Amino acid sequence: MDLKLKRVVVTGLGTVNPIGNSVPEFWENAIAGVSGAGPITNFDTNAIQTKVKIGCQVKDFDISQYMDRKEARKLDKYSQFAVASAVQAIQDSALDLEKEDLNRIGVILGFGMGGVDSFEEGVDTIHEQKKLGQELKVTPFFVPRILGSIASGLISIMYKLKGPNYATSSACASSTHAIIDAVNMIRLGKANVIVTGGAEAALGDCGITGFGVMHALSTRNDSPLTASRPMSASRDGFVLGEGGGILILEEYGHAVARGAKIYAEVAGWGATADAYHMTAPDPEGNGAIRVMQEALEDAGMKPADIDYINMHGTSTPLGDIAECKAIKAVFSDHVYDMNLSSTKSMTGHLLGGAGVIEAIATVLAVQNDIIPPTINHEEGDEDEQIDYRMNFTFNKAQKREVRAGLSNTFGFGGHNSCVIFKKFKD
Repeated sequence: MDLKLKRVVVTGLGTVNPIGNSVPEFWENAIAGVSGAGPITNFDTNAIQTKVKIGCQVKDFDISQYMDRKEARKLDKYSQFAVASAVQAIQDSALDLEKEDLNRIGVILGFGMGGVDSFEEGVDTIHEQKKLGQELKVTPFFVPRILGSIASGLISIMYKLKGPNYATSSACASSTHAIIDAVNMIRLGKANVIVTGGAEAALGDCGITGFGVMHALSTRNDSPLTASRPMSASRDGFVLGEGGGILILEEYGHAVARGAKIYAEVAGWGATADAYHMTAPDPEGNGAIRVMQEALEDAGMKPADIDYINMHGTSTPLGDIAECKAIKAVFSDHVYDMNLSSTKSMTGHLLGGAGVIEAIATVLAVQNDIIPPTINHEEGDEDEQIDYRMNFTFNKAQKREVRAGLSNTFGFGGHNSCVIFKKFKD
């Protein structure tokens, strides 16, 4: 049977991240090349063995703008970021939920670590009670606070959305996999609208210590604003970030019928595995090569149709090289014409929330014909293993026509996912 897949468009955006607590603020700062990094202030870093003292924190976030503060206290911060982003995105989409079939609207979110700080807090409480010989007890909200899937459930409860509802978890590729699942649900006619994306809040002592002992994090404590420097020879690891983001994905006919504002169309996606190493990428980028080829095939596009790639670009010594090799293998000489950049140079690495933040940046690049930059590249700071003839957008945003953009995300365990967004045309 020849199944005709439905078209999927983006009709709403929302985010809370280190360079913006709304989409307009995020985009303005991304185009301006603003770094969200700084000294960590939410816990004492002096005891951290690896001496990492910097991160990309969300700033001036007020959850009471989005939900009752008393209810918010029951939630881990990662769930708060997801809820806030969803409220923004649903408002942005102008969906009139009183007129919608709520059985046809779902929520699919990605997470990497979920409520890790809440889990640590509960374990510390138990250990202290054991030490003192006390009765063991934790908050009755301990379990829902730590569950990775609770954020999607919370959003569905808030809005009475009764369509597909679950979470994906594939390390740093998690929220892109959530977007892919949402696309498929709509393509197959299982839903009219999916609220999708993800969130992460691992910027605590467990997260910093854990990634620090793996030598994955930058230790550029003396200059946090320049610490995340993808594609630069002096890169020494990523800067851990936090936050969340949401896309409202909608079936094309449904969006047009209600007169929705359409940011872009989802053209295609890819998902592969390196099958190589627990934490290191395949050095030749084989999984990354195949995931981009799959996305192009799914979109019915040729390499020359892509004008921009939002790179995974973590600022790690091995990862940046492998991704550059993969992009060059797929796009050949077109790498000298298309634009490449990594917004992680500004937001830091949001782990399970990274994919959706970068998807939002890609959608906005397509809509506005502007390429956000990779900041912190210094003249002469070049890795001999990277071809600098490739059209990296260093330090300054660039205006150009962006017919289509591809967003890459790669996670520990060899998880690879990418999504292509293109300009919407009737």
